[in-house]
Amino acid sequence: MKYKILLAVLFWAGILTISCNRDDIDFDTPSQELRFSTDTVFCDTVYHQVRSETYAVKVYNDEDKDIMIPKIELGRGGASLYRINIDGTSGFSFTNVPLRKKDSLYIFVEIAPTASGPEMIAEDRITFTTPAASQQVTLFSVVQDAEFFVQTNTPGSNILTGNHTWNNNKVKLIYGDLSLAPGATLNVQAGTKVYFFRNSGMKLQNGSALNINGDLNSEVIFRGDRNDPRYDTIPKNWNSIRMEAGSMLNMNYVKVYGGTTGIEMKEAQANIKNSIIHTFDEHGIMAINSVINAENLVMNNCRFSDFGIYKGGSYHLTHVTLANYWNLGTLGNGQALYATNEWTNPNGQTETAPLTLNIRNSILYSRYPNAVDFKPVSGQSFQYLIQNSLLKYDASAGFNFDGNPNIVASHQNLDPEFENYYTEKLNMRVKSTSPARGKGNTSVAATVPLDLQKISRTTNPTLGAYQ
Repeated sequence: MKYKILLAVLFWAGILTISCNRDDIDFDTPSQELRFSTDTVFCDTVYHQVRSETYAVKVYNDEDKDIMIPKIELGRGGASLYRINIDGTSGFSFTNVPLRKKDSLYIFVEIAPTASGPEMIAEDRITFTTPAASQQVTLFSVVQDAEFFVQTNTPGSNILTGNHTWNNNKVKLIYGDLSLAPGATLNVQAGTKVYFFRNSGMKLQNGSALNINGDLNSEVIFRGDRNDPRYDTIPKNWNSIRMEAGSMLNMNYVKVYGGTTGIEMKEAQANIKNSIIHTFDEHGIMAINSVINAENLVMNNCRFSDFGIYKGGSYHLTHVTLANYWNLGTLGNGQALYATNEWTNPNGQTETAPLTLNIRNSILYSRYPNAVDFKPVSGQSFQYLIQNSLLKYDASAGFNFDGNPNIVASHQNLDPEFENYYTEKLNMRVKSTSPARGKGNTSVAATVPLDLQKISRTTNPTLGAYQ
């Protein structure tokens, strides 16, 4: 027993000695510049009084000695919108920060600003002062003022009744579902940004109307709340705009992207003009027995299909570009358009209805062998016309291309030669050598005389949304 006690005493004495020796390490003044993992920290866009995610800067000591950094501080001091954290302590200024030889140090950065207008730039610097040099790491973020719409557990929360107008003076941030009550109308003016937190969306109840009135270079944006550019190419950041029976959507110059399904309609009606819908985990538009008139619509990068039509309805697509280059790894059909008379409701019952589909002066293309899939149901009307359009087609499309009276002056399997179909660039204009140029029907083009960029297409109209 005495032997075991002696060993224990010696063990803890050794630990104490080692600890004391570590405390007695001599730290020298730096004789050369520090090295950083980055010279600029670009924080995600943040909103009024909402704390950002945490970003990290790594500081390296490349010297063959332990050093003491005399001062690390934010350039604006206590007036800074940023906070930094070193060794678990948050603040604005730190002195005598030790850094072992050939080692590194993390500095964590975050911002929780107060916005002074619709949009501002928050910039500061972390300054490192040593005898060797004065060095800086720049901190940069866009700060936006915001109006919050939060769904709570209280019955009736986050429901708009009557008439409302949103303008671009503040970002609209939605937590949970924001609903338009029966008979309510929401008008969204040009330049407005509507952002959804994860698992959030918008619901239009029976008889409600959503009117979105953007303009060229002042489009209305519907997307997830994360503004870091990498989120522009990632789906499932929010849910969808869900339209119940009898609701109405009018949208002009709108960009919708980055969710599960962009617009989900059931026995509803929509007029969609001059808009871009892309990057959704299921569909860009999913329409169940609905009525849609679309002009100058561009869609891309949706796992199942850009445009999914179920249980029939009436659809008129003029000068649209439905391209699908889905490549995010998860399985999907990656089609431009899917159309069928039937739909399985939540109770597992199959419902059917007649379908009318007219596609004119358009491009429907995909990275897969077939961009279009028709699934007519026996006993139901499935009427379609494809006029002066370019399709990616194979025998699995559900219809014959050659000799089909419903396909007029159209082309199959010609590469439309998009400028850049990758979502990061998303330039779905066609090149000067594209077979889509000059192939449009002039009478059809006259019904939509300006393209998505307000360029005239009344002579030699190009297929798709861009002249």
